[in-house]
Amino acid sequence: MRLKRVLVKLSGEALAGPGGAGLHGETLTTIASDIAAAAHDGHEIAVVVGGGNFFRGVQGLNKGLDRPTADSIGMLGTVMNALALEHAIDTAGVPARAMSAVPMPSLCESYARKRALDHMAHGKVVVIGGGTSNPYFTTDTGAALRAAELACHALLKGTNVDGVYTADPKTHPDATRYDRLTHDEAIGRNLKVMDTTAFALAREAGLTVVVFSVLDAGAIGAVLSGTGRYTLVTP
Repeated sequence: MRLKRVLVKLSGEALAGPGGAGLHGETLTTIASDIAAAAHDGHEIAVVVGGGNFFRGVQGLNKGLDRPTADSIGMLGTVMNALALEHAIDTAGVPARAMSAVPMPSLCESYARKRALDHMAHGKVVVIGGGTSNPYFTTDTGAALRAAELACHALLKGTNVDGVYTADPKTHPDATRYDRLTHDEAIGRNLKVMDTTAFALAREAGLTVVVFSVLDAGAIGAVLSGTGRYTLVTP
């Protein structure tokens, strides 16, 4: 794969580390260092981050909230993660810029496509929070949208397993890993690595999705160099 410009999708849970909630400093530093190393090697990188380590919109339905309100709270969590990741990448030696699809000018820059492209062209890692700024859409769908409009060569979907499996390998030891799938196969087999809307958008945009484990140090660099373990989901 020749991947000059990529978008990395990180779940909020990935930043929570072993605690399962909030921010885990060591995990945040490891992931930021991995992103910074890839940028230092000449890759143009955008990141879309979720907020599930603070609040997931669907959880709000169990707390008496309606979906738009719950999703709005979740969007705030994504911006919190974007700010933390911006600082951690800066600390790792590569300039980063947090942007939010939900305007919060006193906290970070509002997301705009051309401005994001300019930041990336000048060597900055763009960290995007706020999802799509609309309820009912997951951050996976937001990641597919941003990857498409930023003309990324691939969407790198970081998970806690090293690819797409026939079933959850944590609960099904006999599950097998796919090396390659099409978007239609991922949708038809109801594989849960991303939601159907995100896969459909990636398919329409002709966007390759690379599913890999973000838990190991150097995982992003390994994917970009073609030496890591991952599943390719292609149009």
